[in-house]
Amino acid sequence: MLGNHSSATEFCLLGFSGSRELRHILFATFFFYLVTLMGNTVIIVIVCLDKCLQSPMYFSLGHLSALEILVTTIIVPVMLWGLLLPGMQTISLAACVAQLFRYLSLGTTEFALLGAMAVDRYVAVCNPLKYSTIMNSRTCNFVVIVSWLFGFLFEIWLVYATFQLSYCKSNVVDNFFCDRGQLLKLSCDNTLFVEFILFLMAAFVLFGSLIPTIVSYTYIVSTILKIPSTSGRRKAFSTFASHFTCVVIGYSSCLFLYVKPQQTQATDYNRVVSLMVSVVTPFLNPFIFTLRNDKVIEALRNRVKQCCHLFRN
Repeated sequence: MLGNHSSATEFCLLGFSGSRELRHILFATFFFYLVTLMGNTVIIVIVCLDKCLQSPMYFSLGHLSALEILVTTIIVPVMLWGLLLPGMQTISLAACVAQLFRYLSLGTTEFALLGAMAVDRYVAVCNPLKYSTIMNSRTCNFVVIVSWLFGFLFEIWLVYATFQLSYCKSNVVDNFFCDRGQLLKLSCDNTLFVEFILFLMAAFVLFGSLIPTIVSYTYIVSTILKIPSTSGRRKAFSTFASHFTCVVIGYSSCLFLYVKPQQTQATDYNRVVSLMVSVVTPFLNPFIFTLRNDKVIEALRNRVKQCCHLFRN
């Protein structure tokens, strides 16, 4: 605990409360972090190596997998270390700033990329003859670069404003990482204005990428329903089904976590949703994009056959 007029130079992460057995169970379950790393790495490798996957959709998918690896790497190792050690885990102010900035920046980049992928699917389904012309390599590189730059530049002021507050109530963060909502709760300043600005900017990011996604899906569904054959509709639907599933999981979690006027409420609620965003969603994405995509499955099958052939020789 801190004095009434001092500000924190380090924070203690409370993590998961419970018995030692619960902590061990949680640590065991978070081993699927390794599965997340392997699954997303496999997607990046096959997208880079397989000629059948040299298209804008899979180019964006490779970057999305890279984002998932980075997000989990920022959060999960710290969380696993906290589960191993007894008591609360200490993190310096500089490390807390760096963790929060990277976490929010990568999340913002991911939403910008998901919005761009939705537009890509719209062009592929609704304007297939012009697809290669519109979504050329220059356009793809531009979209990806802008998404990354936007994500990191957008969060600079938000993180700066968060750490300009005085933290004199306590230095104990009731979460497994430097959660912005919990940090605001520890401040002895009036945070209502900051929370309102954070709410507006979070809404701008989420709805700014969700609106083109909804519009694109509206046109996609309308176009698919006009296809006379069932097999044609099924094939057209498969081109965006994986992206749609990823969007539903990602947006629903972050809407509940960030787009609310009071960032400081519901500690247990924030912890669970943060777990979904930083651990569960990155774990599911490789399965979503492989099990529901025939081209990726075929590419994986070919690579496995090549590896088996090399081992036999």
